[in-house]
Amino acid sequence: MTTLLKTLLMNSRKTSALLPSNFNLSTRWLYSMPPQRSEASKIEQNDMVSVTAQNEELDKLYKTIEFECRSNDRAVLRSYTQFATMAANELGIQIGKCWSPRKAHHERYTLLRSIHVHKRCRVQYEVRTWFRFIHFHKLTGSTAETFLEYVQRNLPEGVALKVTKVLLENIPESISSHMKSEIA
Repeated sequence: MTTLLKTLLMNSRKTSALLPSNFNLSTRWLYSMPPQRSEASKIEQNDMVSVTAQNEELDKLYKTIEFECRSNDRAVLRSYTQFATMAANELGIQIGKCWSPRKAHHERYTLLRSIHVHKRCRVQYEVRTWFRFIHFHKLTGSTAETFLEYVQRNLPEGVALKVTKVLLENIPESISSHMKSEIA
């Protein structure tokens, strides 16, 4: 199991380096630039290509990824969360808080047994939904994609998974320049 995860992780890193998912503004500007003949322009263009290649290699950073798992069977849900945490340990992912509410969420439906008459004869149906929450901290984009794909492919029947990601980004220049002017 560990070798399969590690090969998937290595393959996803290689493909993400070759095929960037999104281009930044400098990359678009580079491709729309008209060709120039001079030696100085060729050197500048080569420098810009190396800068954009470095930008493409930068990976996304996620502060936290939260799993919300739901199921009608408590034992299946518990075994799935144990599987997800074991897979995270194999990939070296930092596991945060793993918790569940004490009680299940109950939904009760009351229906008439008879269609027209006998309003006293009713039937109650109840659906119990159990929840589990798992937090994973400090993931790179390629590791997160590989981990999520592996965990979602092994999702058992009757379990629903909701994933929430918190992405770390740089402060925009307009805000950072405003902050520097206020400090000075």
